[in-house]
Amino acid sequence: MELTERDIDILDFERSWWKHAGVKERAIKERFDMSATRYYQILNDLLENPEALAHDPILVKRLKRLRTYRQRQRTARLLGAQYSPARR
Repeated sequence: MELTERDIDILDFERSWWKHAGVKERAIKERFDMSATRYYQILNDLLENPEALAHDPILVKRLKRLRTYRQRQRTARLLGAQYSPARR
């Protein structure tokens, strides 16, 4: 699927580093006129698009690694809450 101008703009935006989530969320609203939730849905779809990988392979690979890491952290927290050896 060919990248749109908005897709490229989102990838360019993701190259920025943000110290505080609230600042980034406000910038998303101002720049893209969408909620942060919608932005991240679009970004996640972009990470699976071969055209995005071709456009900026380093960024896309980094974001995919971060996504995988965060998914594993969430899973570990959920499993830790459901099963704790100390509760036996």
